[in-house]
Amino acid sequence: MLDKKAKEKVIKKYATHEADTGSAQVQIAILTEEVKELTKHLQTHKKDNSSRRGLIRKVNERHKLVRYLMREDRKAAEELKEALKIK
Repeated sequence: MLDKKAKEKVIKKYATHEADTGSAQVQIAILTEEVKELTKHLQTHKKDNSSRRGLIRKVNERHKLVRYLMREDRKAAEELKEALKIK
């Protein structure tokens, strides 16, 4: 789980407007940071199955949000995917 400062930093970087905290772009960016953190955790704790389940859940949620953003605004989705280096 991201701490408050890290989450605020991600929100500030990917927000579409000043008061934006929940747009698809921001949610995808936050989930990406959480996925990176969980992946790092699982590299050292290989048998932590509850964290592995959480990782899979976050990846699936991110995938759903990316698909939604592709339907709504393809250009923004492609730019975000390139910036976050995700498929």
